[in-house]
Amino acid sequence: MTGTLLFQSLVLGVLLGGLYALLAAGLTLYFGVMRVVMIAHSAFLILAAYLAWFFHQQTGMDPLLSLVITVPLFFLVGVGMQRLLITRLRPATLTMMSVLLTFAVALFIEGMIGFVWSGTQRRIQLPYSGASIEFFGARIAVVKLVAFALAALALAGLYLLMKHSRFGQALRATIQHREAAQLVGIKTDRVAGFGFGLGLATAAIGGTALSLDATIYPSLHWHWIGPLMAIIVVGGLGSIPGAAIAAMVLGIGQSLLQVPLGTTWAQTIFYVALFATLMLRPQGFFGGRLAQRF
Repeated sequence: MTGTLLFQSLVLGVLLGGLYALLAAGLTLYFGVMRVVMIAHSAFLILAAYLAWFFHQQTGMDPLLSLVITVPLFFLVGVGMQRLLITRLRPATLTMMSVLLTFAVALFIEGMIGFVWSGTQRRIQLPYSGASIEFFGARIAVVKLVAFALAALALAGLYLLMKHSRFGQALRATIQHREAAQLVGIKTDRVAGFGFGLGLATAAIGGTALSLDATIYPSLHWHWIGPLMAIIVVGGLGSIPGAAIAAMVLGIGQSLLQVPLGTTWAQTIFYVALFATLMLRPQGFFGGRLAQRF
């Protein structure tokens, strides 16, 4: 591997890691707030990507503008899903039953996408889709930069919301200790609903970013759920900063391995990291105090 190729792989790894961090943030919120394993998160990502594609097809405008519609829509769907479905599960078996429930939701979304838009592969063609810029000898696709910028802005907004708003403080308190939060007057059920909605809102942003540089089809979500689950386990369940660090490390690792191993084998880094975490540090390498500080 030449120096230029190594540098380009590192840059692409950072861009990919930023997108992974955004996609995994919602999964971390679900588990942190309600201990829910949200299998349907990646299905909502693909649904958002399809909505962005459909918006572009109908209006001819940049799919990023569809966020004005999809973000509040997904937030409301998340709040409704938490209140109408998740809260009806028994607390003693919530985590286990949430897997089955959200698996069914993922299948429903996949079937709905296939019914409305068929199983044909779709891709958004934009004026800047084939454009690239040169950065110290590395050629970086503009769509990857746009997706990374969108992910960075979304994560920065999420950080500010969590750290510098009353809702963020209530949400962090609910994540850290639900019963203690109730004792100080926080309405944890309402906070959990809004937290669930916030998780789906990140899915709307992530899916739109994904649509800029990916060919989409209804069953694509099964390709994403494994790596995203690996990220939140490695990062520490419930830790958004941990998930972001894990996403960046694994994204760079995947990009570096693509040159000698190819795209398919490079993705095994997520599962190797998952097995290593479960054997060596089940609570996650970046969990614990890091999660508490956030």
